[in-house]
Amino acid sequence: MKKIEALGLSLLLNISLSYGQTIETQIKVIGIRSERGNIKLTIFKDSEGFEKSQPVKNLVFQKKAIVGGNLILTFKIEPGIYGIILLDDENSNGKMDKNFIRMPKEGFGFSNFMMKFKKPSFDDFKVNLTSDPSKTEIKVRYF
Repeated sequence: MKKIEALGLSLLLNISLSYGQTIETQIKVIGIRSERGNIKLTIFKDSEGFEKSQPVKNLVFQKKAIVGGNLILTFKIEPGIYGIILLDDENSNGKMDKNFIRMPKEGFGFSNFMMKFKKPSFDDFKVNLTSDPSKTEIKVRYF
């Protein structure tokens, strides 16, 4: 009986310790045009959060380590399916600047998605960040 209780307690402890466990994730940003400003990642957990503009994480990274227009960003997150939007915030004001015809003046990109001339759905740019070391590439696009 004590072995069963100990086994049950051990199993419960392992489950509770793994819940909320984070993994280290890397995003390789390709094609940054300048060292000014910073890179902002907006991370969504599902389609509903994306449609309501309710991200699970907002992260800001300095561009100090740019090499040849590329930058590796590292952060911790729980394993799962996410959609990641990148902004090359060249003036560090925290938002996408647009010109008079509403075209972006700063670079942007999506995980797992090459931009077309329409807003993507969450399914278009979702990526699976698993417990294995995860590395995703995002190509920055400028107009």
